[in-house]
Amino acid sequence: MQAVHVTAHGDPSVLELVELPTPEPGPGEVQVRVAAVSLNHLDLWVRRGMPGVEIPLPRIPGCDGAGEVSALGAGVTSVSAGQKVVLEPGYTDDTDSEWCRRGEDHLAPDYHIRGEHCDGFAAEYVVLPERFVLPLPPGTDPLAAAAAPLVFLTAWAALVERARIRRGETVLVLGAGSGVGSAGIQIARHAGCRVLATAGSEAKRDLGRELGADEVVDHGDPDWPKALRRLTDGRGADVVFEHVGPATWEGSLRCLARNGRLVTCGATTGPQVPLLLPHLFMKNVSILGSTMGPRSSLPLIYERIAAGTYRPVVDRAMPLSRVREAHQLLEERAVLGKIVLVPGE
Repeated sequence: MQAVHVTAHGDPSVLELVELPTPEPGPGEVQVRVAAVSLNHLDLWVRRGMPGVEIPLPRIPGCDGAGEVSALGAGVTSVSAGQKVVLEPGYTDDTDSEWCRRGEDHLAPDYHIRGEHCDGFAAEYVVLPERFVLPLPPGTDPLAAAAAPLVFLTAWAALVERARIRRGETVLVLGAGSGVGSAGIQIARHAGCRVLATAGSEAKRDLGRELGADEVVDHGDPDWPKALRRLTDGRGADVVFEHVGPATWEGSLRCLARNGRLVTCGATTGPQVPLLLPHLFMKNVSILGSTMGPRSSLPLIYERIAAGTYRPVVDRAMPLSRVREAHQLLEERAVLGKIVLVPGE
């Protein structure tokens, strides 16, 4: 089978398409023919290398995937051959932990991400334990399904689990054109919030409005925090969903209302931000960290995708063989939503 290998840390040229033996399922495992695997910023970090994080190479990237069950190991009962499925991006080794029993694997001490801590889904076939294979609702497009898991789980955890958004609140979502930003807008809108957003191009601002944002401003304008405060009559947002990092951090804090909550799940422009403590205690604001989300929320997310309530945003589909070009496009921020790679083309 064909698969992508990160052969060394560096620019997109370190990505290679290689031939590997097709993996066979053991007891309790499922073999899936991958129909689509989507690209995330995590894939860029795995390829570039992360300070203080050792990633054994070569590594197959990709933590989001969907496909069709092609073979079953002994004892598998939750799915059947030929069934359309989505592949969960995270996993734990301990199936008996308190977190796993609650469906909150992302909190477990041994929580891992596919494509980083083990090989991922950028291949024609994958094998994984059956509990990490979720049947897709009938009629769900595999390309859209592959674009959803990481970004919708991440946005769900940040807004619903950590910030605990409530109907009637004002929520500011940074990066409306990104995968996690586009998911955040829809989750906050469906929860009954007033949604404001930022984006760096007119096309991305149009997308934000199309997905349900009431107003979208240009975060390339140095005065964007003032524009956001004007939209709230000077009050600010109850919740700011921040995943950009240094490029927007100070503005995000200035946009918070008194008693507001800033929740952050990413650092696409860098890992270090300034923090003035009076900005926290004078306005009584909270800064919350969040990562991934509870696997127990995935069935509900996909029910809403199937119903048309949530829409994964697919910028384009590309053959797996063009993975270098896909990485370059994401690095250049030339993507609306997600790029989906299709094996076998």
